[in-house]
Amino acid sequence: MGNKERIEVEVAYALPGKQIIIPVSIVSGGTALDAVSHSGIQESFPELDLESGKIKLGIFGKICKPSKELNKGDRVEIYRPLIADPKEVRRQRAAEGKQMKKGGGDIEVAKQ
Repeated sequence: MGNKERIEVEVAYALPGKQIIIPVSIVSGGTALDAVSHSGIQESFPELDLESGKIKLGIFGKICKPSKELNKGDRVEIYRPLIADPKEVRRQRAAEGKQMKKGGGDIEVAKQ
């Protein structure tokens, strides 16, 4: 058994007021979940449940399976669960007669 080549990747996680990017060295052929596990991110964010298989991951903004094999330089992003269903929020706004501007805020309509 020879030594396997190692690759450098990053693991990113963001909260509303804080973002963390951790450089990680993993064995070539390692997966997105391997990178997250090796990053030690659970020490800072114990609420991340890596064992359940319910964690949502992506590489540079594209959702991927935890078993996705990584390439050198990939950034694995850990996604937080949505607090509200975007479709339901839009339905509620429509029912209230509100329009949304880009970015999700309300458009204020001047009264004449």
